[in-house]
Amino acid sequence: MWRANRHLLPPQWNKLSRQCKWSALKRGLCALKEESKKCNSLDAASQLKPGDRIHGYTVNKVVPVPELFLVSVQLTHNNTGAQHLHIARDDANNVFGVAFRTTPMDSTGVSHILEHTALCGSQSYPVRDPFFKMLNRSLSTFMNAFTASDFTMYPFSTQNPKDFENLLSVYLDAAFFPQLREQDFRQEGWRLEPEDLANPDSPLIFKGVVFNEMKGAMSTPESLFVHHAQSNLLPSHTYSNNSGGDPLCVPDLTWQQLKDFHASHYHPSNSRFYTYGDLPLEKNLENIETKVLRHFDKISVTTDIPHEQRWLKPREKHVTCPVDPMAANPDKQTTVGLNYLTGRTTDAFDNFSMVILSSLLMSGPNSPFYNSLIAPNIGSDYSPGAGFDNGTRDASFSIGLQGIKKDDYAMVVEQIHKTFDQVIEEGFPSERVEAALHRVELATKHQSSNFGLGLITGIMSAWNHGADPSEYLLINDHVQLFKEKLANGPFLQEKVKECFKDNPHCLTLVMNPDPEYEAELNKKEKEKLQSKVSCLSEDDKRNIYQKGIELAEQQNTVEDVSCLPKMAISDIDSEVKPVKLEHYISAGVPVQYCEQPTNGITYFRAISSITDIPEDLRQYLPLFCFILTKMGAGNLSYRELSQLIEMRTGGMGLSTHVSSHHSDMKAFEQGLSFSSHCLDKNLPHMFYLWGEIFSRPTLNDLERLRTLINMLASDLAMSVAHSGHLYAMALASSSLSPAAHLSEQFSGLSQVLFMKNMAEMEDLKPIIEKFSSIAIEVLEGTQFRCAVNTTAQERQAVENALEGFCDSLSSSLFEESSHVQHPDYTPSAVKTHYEVPLPVNYISRCLPTVPYTHEDHPKLRILAKLLSAKFLHREIREKGGAYGSGAKMGGGIFSFYSYRDPNFEGTLSAFEDSIQWTLKGKFTDQDIEEAKLSVFAEVDKPVSPSNRGMLYFTQGVTDEMRQANRDRLFNVTRDDVIHVARTYLASSDVPNAVAVLGPGNNLTANDSSWIVRRESLS
Repeated sequence: MWRANRHLLPPQWNKLSRQCKWSALKRGLCALKEESKKCNSLDAASQLKPGDRIHGYTVNKVVPVPELFLVSVQLTHNNTGAQHLHIARDDANNVFGVAFRTTPMDSTGVSHILEHTALCGSQSYPVRDPFFKMLNRSLSTFMNAFTASDFTMYPFSTQNPKDFENLLSVYLDAAFFPQLREQDFRQEGWRLEPEDLANPDSPLIFKGVVFNEMKGAMSTPESLFVHHAQSNLLPSHTYSNNSGGDPLCVPDLTWQQLKDFHASHYHPSNSRFYTYGDLPLEKNLENIETKVLRHFDKISVTTDIPHEQRWLKPREKHVTCPVDPMAANPDKQTTVGLNYLTGRTTDAFDNFSMVILSSLLMSGPNSPFYNSLIAPNIGSDYSPGAGFDNGTRDASFSIGLQGIKKDDYAMVVEQIHKTFDQVIEEGFPSERVEAALHRVELATKHQSSNFGLGLITGIMSAWNHGADPSEYLLINDHVQLFKEKLANGPFLQEKVKECFKDNPHCLTLVMNPDPEYEAELNKKEKEKLQSKVSCLSEDDKRNIYQKGIELAEQQNTVEDVSCLPKMAISDIDSEVKPVKLEHYISAGVPVQYCEQPTNGITYFRAISSITDIPEDLRQYLPLFCFILTKMGAGNLSYRELSQLIEMRTGGMGLSTHVSSHHSDMKAFEQGLSFSSHCLDKNLPHMFYLWGEIFSRPTLNDLERLRTLINMLASDLAMSVAHSGHLYAMALASSSLSPAAHLSEQFSGLSQVLFMKNMAEMEDLKPIIEKFSSIAIEVLEGTQFRCAVNTTAQERQAVENALEGFCDSLSSSLFEESSHVQHPDYTPSAVKTHYEVPLPVNYISRCLPTVPYTHEDHPKLRILAKLLSAKFLHREIREKGGAYGSGAKMGGGIFSFYSYRDPNFEGTLSAFEDSIQWTLKGKFTDQDIEEAKLSVFAEVDKPVSPSNRGMLYFTQGVTDEMRQANRDRLFNVTRDDVIHVARTYLASSDVPNAVAVLGPGNNLTANDSSWIVRRESLS
């Protein structure tokens, strides 16, 4: 996975609680042993001291961090110099990662292609793709790898100690002892090959997974702007290149260069290891030493990145991009941004201060740049990548605007400079600084289910450049120092002056759309292809064809994967972990109460029915959700409301809620979902704000509404290229069930286009009238229910505050069933092609099946995993070159999909062929067991205290239903899978719906059975 340089914040300041230990009477002894192990692991880490030696390592530093309930231990391997960071914490979701500083000096994508190819077989695991095969032999809660601008990382997490050791062996072998076969390089990177391998005389074209991935990744204005900003702000070294790979440069990479890059970069002396959780440090160190480090000696590392030489005067750069078909106004597609090189990534406090400063400058309607750039509706939103970025050797800050007129860029630049001047003169109101620090406190207390992964993602970039990673964990120390500096003078104003006003290292980047951009890009690709082909002899072409045949044969080979470690079904707990819930009525409103160790935070959710809302108002509901907490309420202006939300809560949000019935395909629940959380001391304030929003929402501010519409339309337009497979699945399934149809209206391509049209409207008064009608339905006369997760100590306070809020509502009790019934609904087969000017396709085929409680649901879920791993991955990714593909089962719909896919007909054929493959039984009992493991890995992923009980609250799925579903999962057989494939996927009586987002093609253009949509996108 390639990851563009993103705005990495310091560690995710949240807390993951210990895993729930249930059935104490039944499992008492095991639980006590497990608890003892956890305590011993944390205590053992606390007892270490600098100079201690463990399995060839020396302890450098031990730092307890009470606010995050962890102990940080830093070590160095004596013989190789490999660095190791261990975070001991009472968390069973253990994490491992190994990272290498990777500094490509061209845009061939060598580090990205190496990331892919290293996972295609190794010394101890010489199978074709052990990484993907382990997805189905593991109970991991996360498995992936990614390439950033200057490092490559291989992380995983799992709750099972045996699984941890299995994955550790595979990951270590893949990183340090990969086979790096030429065939794998050709498959994952790039190759020349006949367009139709069955016809050796067909034209030679470029193929390859990364080649196609980057064609998709670099096809959007947003990606291009972020890349140009970084490459031009930091032009002297590795950052001037595209670490993911420029599609025009990828074909310049050779297999030998790939191997050389591995030899020079993937060495322990250039590595950083990370372990996290409750497993003993000593055992992990012993495994790493035994499996890897003892085979290496220290080498001189030459991957250091020099600081960028500072400019003496600002620079300006103009670039072009493709026209955005989703943009509301074709005359407002210019983007401008000012990009400043600021401090060093390795200064933890400076990074903390810059994160706070960035938030104060940009976040929310009370920020200076919001007022000067967003509120006047000059453009649609901040420029891509705006904000503080500590993901490079030298940190940077970017501020700008997208969706502006071409001639307005100079005005925007002037506004930015004026805003900095204003901040230097006036500073920030104390309540805004207080709100920013309140967010830090909330984030520190909040408990997530993936704390360990968030932690390493947040600090890896700084650690990669020599920073002390423990310094980034000391949040309370940074807060205290920040407050001291504020008290001693105009700290923030001076920082603005230093980093921006007096900083000549500033790049003004202007990006304009060019209608000929894509045609020119296609021309350059054809020229690159011609340059490769023109110098080939007939023998070369025959050799290329023969290599293509050999690769296809390798991809079709059924391998012996017995060398790979795996979990067994017997390793999986047979019983669900129940969640204790209480239900009562508060002032006429049903309440679900879930007592959890939430660490001083109360989490509130509510669902308001929209059953009675007229059809013509429904498509406005997502916009209503987006604006309701951002327009003001009661006597509070939108600025005042925003300020109070920041100071008293962790955010207040709404979203549409569509939940298919767990037992009836023709029934579903529809509503609006409300959510917020706050420190326990702020409970009265949070419910006061909800009370004002419900009883007296402000809906008639036309100027504010215009701003919010532009922002939402812009966000949705940008999401299409990044989430095209989700849009394709939603579109295909929309004709198969009433729930899927409504979901597509609310969050599918229909909503993207609806918001595009909304942003083009000149008169917004009719929309305000519709919002008033919606408010009456969902805030006043609706059925309403709510849920609270909090600690036992806060229960009485929560009940008192909640009762006051509920008493102010005019809502009615939910009826026994709040689900909408559509007994006469008939699924229909619809084939739709939305032509969008992207270089790759997003394809989906969907079929209606059965709901959650049906006996066949677990069989279909296992079938989806089986097809994904054993057929679709090979046919669509390995052979076809798509970045991703698979099948999934949910909401009563079975879905096939592909992502960043260069093929069209081939992928649709692969979907059909996968069904026939199943019917012929071309899989083993072992394949079924692996599919089960993959499903259980999803089912048993850790759930944070804030989210426990939400499955019942949002979908009505009880613990008894979960247990019945689990029992059926265990019992699925090979014959069961064939049966459901025949019944639901192969039957001519079951309607198939297909949707494609991508460039035009002859098949859909000339086939009347396809609905081809173009007109709404221009």
